[in-house]
Amino acid sequence: MTLKLYYSPGACSLSPHIALREAGLDFTLEKTDLKTKQTASGGDIRKDNPKGYVPVLVLDDGEVLTEGPAIVQWIADRKPASGLAPAAGTTARYHLMEWLNFVGTELHKSYSPLFGATVPEEYKAMVRDGLAKKYSFVNEKLAGKSYLMGETFTVADGYLFVVTNWARIVKFDLTPYPNVVAFQERVRARPKVQEAMRAEGILK
Repeated sequence: MTLKLYYSPGACSLSPHIALREAGLDFTLEKTDLKTKQTASGGDIRKDNPKGYVPVLVLDDGEVLTEGPAIVQWIADRKPASGLAPAAGTTARYHLMEWLNFVGTELHKSYSPLFGATVPEEYKAMVRDGLAKKYSFVNEKLAGKSYLMGETFTVADGYLFVVTNWARIVKFDLTPYPNVVAFQERVRARPKVQEAMRAEGILK
């Protein structure tokens, strides 16, 4: 049985999609409509994930994994030579988890209200102010480095790239954060990242 990733184009599921390609693993894609919960093959994502959202990775033994930070670490551990995550149990691995947690709770969840049509503009302004502070922190941490952990691309970088890509959609200005802008361009130029984006139809 081949790995199967439930995804929605450009959603946070792009992060494990990138990781799968960077790791060189064999997998199939299951495009999912997040409103109807229906998949392109006629199934329902809730069969494998009762929470009803992406990403979902069905493993080759039939086991199911949900939640992006858990999925990308599983992928990285499947192919340690890829360098996508430091070895389990090392301090560096906990720093990776630290970044995954920061991106997930401080950035990813901050974008959610900005996509809401019924969210008051006053609240969105507060969210943008919060995002500005968080991106100032990331900008500082990226100074003099190619990636979050140094010169090696990890699954945390893939996650940060995907979430930060939403800035364009919600009209959040990244120009005050030159290191973040350079990071986005650097990651976007990676061949496997481009492959994933083309496969999802978000890069021509």
